[in-house]
Amino acid sequence: MRDALSILASSTVIPPSGTPLRHRRHPIPSATAKPRPKLNPKHKSKFSTSTSPLFSSRLDNKQSLTYYTELASNLVQDGRFEDFLIVAETVVASGVKPLEFLGLLNKHNVASGVGRVLGKGNVNSVELLFSGVMKLGIEPVQLFDGAAMESLREECRRFLKCGAVEQLVSLVEMLAGFQFLIKELVEPSDVINLCIKKRNPMAAIRYAQNFPHAEMLFCSIIHEFGKKRDLASALTAFEASKQNLSSPNMHACRTIIDVCGLCGNYLKSRAIFEELLADNITPNAYVFNSLMNVNAHDFNYTRDIYKKMEKLGVTADITTYNILLKSCRLAAKVELAQDIYREIRKLEAKGALKLDVFTYSTMIKVFADAKMWRLALEIKEDMVSSGVTPNTVTWSSLISACANVGLLEQASKLFDEMLQAGCQPNSQCFNILLHACVEACQFDRAFRLFQCWKESGFQQTITDGNLKNSDEFVQEDQMRVPMRPYSHFTVRVPFRPTTSTYNILIKACGTDYYRAQALMDEMRTLGLSPDQVSWSTLLDVCGASGNIAGIVPILRSMHETGIQPDVITYTTAIKICVEHKKPTFAFTLFAQMLRYQIKPNLVTYNTILRARSRYRSLKQVQKCLYVYQHMRKAGYKPNDYYLKQLIEEWSEGVIQKELRNKGSFASHTTDSGPHTLLLEKVAEHLQDGNSESLSIDLRGLTKVEARIVVLAVLRKIKEKYRAGIPIKEDVSIILGLPGVHAHVSKEESEVKEAVVRLLQHDLGLQVYEADSRTGIDITRDKGVLEGSSSTRESEAPTRRPVVLHRLKLTGESLHHWLQRKMCAKHGNHLHQRMPSNLDS
Repeated sequence: MRDALSILASSTVIPPSGTPLRHRRHPIPSATAKPRPKLNPKHKSKFSTSTSPLFSSRLDNKQSLTYYTELASNLVQDGRFEDFLIVAETVVASGVKPLEFLGLLNKHNVASGVGRVLGKGNVNSVELLFSGVMKLGIEPVQLFDGAAMESLREECRRFLKCGAVEQLVSLVEMLAGFQFLIKELVEPSDVINLCIKKRNPMAAIRYAQNFPHAEMLFCSIIHEFGKKRDLASALTAFEASKQNLSSPNMHACRTIIDVCGLCGNYLKSRAIFEELLADNITPNAYVFNSLMNVNAHDFNYTRDIYKKMEKLGVTADITTYNILLKSCRLAAKVELAQDIYREIRKLEAKGALKLDVFTYSTMIKVFADAKMWRLALEIKEDMVSSGVTPNTVTWSSLISACANVGLLEQASKLFDEMLQAGCQPNSQCFNILLHACVEACQFDRAFRLFQCWKESGFQQTITDGNLKNSDEFVQEDQMRVPMRPYSHFTVRVPFRPTTSTYNILIKACGTDYYRAQALMDEMRTLGLSPDQVSWSTLLDVCGASGNIAGIVPILRSMHETGIQPDVITYTTAIKICVEHKKPTFAFTLFAQMLRYQIKPNLVTYNTILRARSRYRSLKQVQKCLYVYQHMRKAGYKPNDYYLKQLIEEWSEGVIQKELRNKGSFASHTTDSGPHTLLLEKVAEHLQDGNSESLSIDLRGLTKVEARIVVLAVLRKIKEKYRAGIPIKEDVSIILGLPGVHAHVSKEESEVKEAVVRLLQHDLGLQVYEADSRTGIDITRDKGVLEGSSSTRESEAPTRRPVVLHRLKLTGESLHHWLQRKMCAKHGNHLHQRMPSNLDS
C-alpha cells in the first residue's frame, strides 16, 4: 500500500474535481504496517478490497476508474512497468474486471512505452510487464490494437535493419512465449538471412524453434549456410534439428549432404550416411540420390551406394540412374554408361519409369567427352522419338560433340537447328562454336562470327509450337514483338559475350599481340574482368610474337588489377623465356614464384630442367641444380636424365672440340650408376660457398660419374679464372677407402685409371698419388696410367690409421693449363679478325 500511495503522490495526473479533498490526501501508513512486496507474477496478488478501503471507495464511481487507468497508461508510457503493474493489480483487486480495465487503457501509450524500453535493448523488462498482466487475467497480445501492433512490427524491423540479431531473436522468443503471431511481425526469411550474414547459427536455431514448421526452417538454414560455404555452421544447425525433432528428418539429411558437396567435403557426407545406418534408419531415395551425386566423382563408391540402395529395398528413380550416368561420364566409362542406358530404356518400355531430358543430355555428354559424335546424334534421335524436347544443355552437348573432333560445319549445322527449334542459346553455345573455329585454325571465321553477333545479334525463327517459349524469351530481353497468330516470326536476340568468349578470341590472335591487347581493353569496357586464363593466354600471344619484354608489364598489370598470378601463369612465362633462349629471365621468374609463395608444379620444374641446351654458364648450371634440389624437397620425383645430360655436356666443354668429335669418351653410353648421387656431388662442388674448397670427393661414384664431377670442377675453376680469380693451390682428389689389407678395389682402380687418363692424357695436367697419412707426394711413372701401384712397408694392423686413397693435381699445372686455354681463345679471336688474304 505504501508503494501505491507513493506512486499516486508522485503522479502528475490531477484527480477529478468532484472528488472530495480528503480523497486527495493519502493517510500515512502506521509503523506497524508491512511494506508492499515487489510484484511477482508467479504468485497471486496480496492486495484485496478488504485491505484497501480507500481504493474501494474511489473506484465506486466511473470517474475515479478513469482517473487510475489514465495514471496506469502514463506510467507504462514512461517505461515504469513495475509501477504500472502495482496500480493495475490494485485496481483489479478492488473488484474491477480485467477486461474493463483493459478497455480504458491507452493502447498508444502502451506501444510507446514498450518501444521505448525495447529501444534500450531491455527485453527482460517487457517480459516482466507481459508476465504481470497475464497474472491479472489479461493476455499480453490484448494490450496491442492494430496501430500498437504496427509499432511493434516497426521495432522488429528496426532491429533487423541495424543488424541486432541477438536482440531481435530474444524479442521474438519472448513474444512467441506470449502467443504473439511472430510471423506477422517480421518475415522469417529476413531473420534467417541476417543470422546467415552474421555467421550466427545459434541465433538462427533459436529463431526457428519458435515456429511449428521448424523442420522446414532448419533445412533452409542448413542450405543457406552451405551456399556461404560455411560447413561448420550448417552442421551445427543439422545437429540442432536432430535434437529438436522427435523423428529423423530426411529432408534435413538430404540438405546437409548436398551442403557437404557444395563445400567439397564428400567424406563428411559419407560419415553422415553411415550414422543413419548405424541408428537403424533407412534413408529414402532422395537421401541416396544426394549422396551419390556428391560422390559422383568416385564411381566405385557411387556404384556401391546404388547396390546398398537395392539391398535395403529403396526403389531407384530416374534421378538415381541419371547420377549413375553422370558418374560414368566423369570416370570415362563409356561402355558401362551404354549398359545403364539400355537398362533404363527397358524399364521405360515396361512403364516403370520415364526418361527425362537430363537422362538424354547426360548420355550425349558421355559420347561428347569420348569424341563419339555419331552416337551422340543417335541419342538425340532417340530423344526426339520419345517426345522429349532438347533443351539448351542438350544442344550445347551436341555442338560440343562435333566441335571436339574438329567437325566445324556439323557443329554450325546443329547450331542452326537449335535456332530453328526455338531454343534459346546461351553463352556456352556461342563459346563452343567459337572454340571450334579456333581449334580448326579458322581464326578469321571466329572473328567474323563474333563481330556479326555483337553488332546485329542472331535471328531466331519461332513457330506456332514454340509461342510459349518465345513469349518468355521476348519478355526476358525486353523486346516488343507482336504476338499475332502467325505461323512463324523472327526474333532478333542480342549477343552477350562473356569472359570465356574473349579468352577464346585472344587465343585466336596467334602472334598478333596488339590485337590481343585490344580485346583485353574491350573486355574491360563491357564491364568484364579478365581472369587467370585471360592473362595466361595473353602471355602466350606475347611469347608467340617474340615480345619477351612484354612479360613483365603483363605480370605487373595482373597485380595492379588485383589478380595474383598462379602457377599456370608463371609456368607459361617461364616456358616463353626458355623457348626464346632467355634462361636468366626464366630463373628470375622462378625465384619470383617462390617469393610470392606460389608452389611450382611438375610442369614448372620440367620446363626449366628440360631446357638443358640453353644453359652454358656456371651461374645457370648452379641455378638449374638449385631447381633440381627444390623439386626433390617439394616431393616430386625428378627425371635425372635431362639434368645429367646438362651436367655431362657442360662438363665436357673443358675438353678440346677435336677430342670430343673423335669420340674419345662417350659417358652416356657406358654409365649405369644412379644419377641422384652424381647430381648431389656436382651440386656440392658447384655451390658458391665451396669456391675455396680444393678437394674433390669421388667416393661411391662410377668411373663415368667421377669423370663428370672432375670435369665440372675444372670448368668451374676455368670460369672463375676468366673472372680474375687465380688458382695457386693443389687440388686433392679423394678416390675412396681401401679394404682391410689396404688393397685398392676393382671399382676404385677403374675410377683412378679414368681420372688419371682424363687429367694427364686428355688435358695435359700433372697428377700425383698422395699418401694422406704423411702428406708426402710420391711421383708415379706410366704405371699409374696402367692402374699399377706400389705399396709402402706394412705396419702393425693395430697401429695403422684409416687411409684415404688420393690423387693430387698441382696448382702450378692448373695455372699453366688455364693460361694455355686463354691464349688459345684469344688466338682464335685474333685469327678470326685477320683478313682472308693474309692466310696465304
